[in-house]
Amino acid sequence: MVSKIKIAPNGAELSQIVLGFWRLRDWNLDSSGLENLIRESIDLGVTSFDHADIYGSFTCEEIFGEVLKKNPSLRNGMQLITKCDIVFKSPQRPHYTYHYYDTSKQHIIQSAERSLQNFGTDRLDILLIHREDPLLNADEVAAAFNELKKCGKVINFGISNFTPSKFELLQSCLDFPLVTNQVEFSSMHFNPMEDGTFDQCQQLRISPMIWSPLAGGRIFTGQSEQAKRLRATFGELSQKYNAPIDQLALAWIHLLPCKPVSIIGSGKMQRIRSAAESVNVTLSREDWFRIWTASKGYEVP
Repeated sequence: MVSKIKIAPNGAELSQIVLGFWRLRDWNLDSSGLENLIRESIDLGVTSFDHADIYGSFTCEEIFGEVLKKNPSLRNGMQLITKCDIVFKSPQRPHYTYHYYDTSKQHIIQSAERSLQNFGTDRLDILLIHREDPLLNADEVAAAFNELKKCGKVINFGISNFTPSKFELLQSCLDFPLVTNQVEFSSMHFNPMEDGTFDQCQQLRISPMIWSPLAGGRIFTGQSEQAKRLRATFGELSQKYNAPIDQLALAWIHLLPCKPVSIIGSGKMQRIRSAAESVNVTLSREDWFRIWTASKGYEVP
């Protein structure tokens, strides 16, 4: 059973495994199938659901929302996360004519209100700025956040794919804490562990949200030397821990002291159940470094 963890000092909580809906359109689920997936995930303790306004070319929020509108009692048992600021051409947004970022106050508020409408809910648990915008005016973003928070439409705020310096800039304009930074990380992609992102999270006592924790499947099928080394090491450890590769890869992430939560982007209950079971796997420090070494191709100095 997956537990919720406090991801920030203000008490914000998420389940340690989060279900992401980037590829919802690829899952071939009808409304009934999606409802069953949501209910079974909640039963496992996977109660946090990650979205973005752009997912499915601006359709996934609405598809998910159709289930909530038919089953409003589901809403109180989940945490809804969504993101905004990416703009691109889409039949769903005919007024968008180019691919760019928009962190203007007007766009953030309009995006949040549209997400609320899509989900059929009166609040978002967390709203994230999706990507770093070179034109981001921290005071203007803060003004949008303050307005949404004051009227109760958004409970908590965070950012996604931000550097520590951009995080600090936005936080300096806010009277309340950002609760997370959603970043790409896996045993094949170390950047946040090396660029200060995870250090900042640990310093501020906030948990990062991890997207692509299984490296987009490359851990299982990649043909690079890195992927082959990792598979060999995971294979050895799989016997020792009596756990499959995906659980070991997630357990490796969860051992980090910044207490990350991992986003699983699968519509298959078997995968979700396996991810949920990963919270019961605790690697030794030695085996954590064996995986680090397999990925890097050399031992620590």
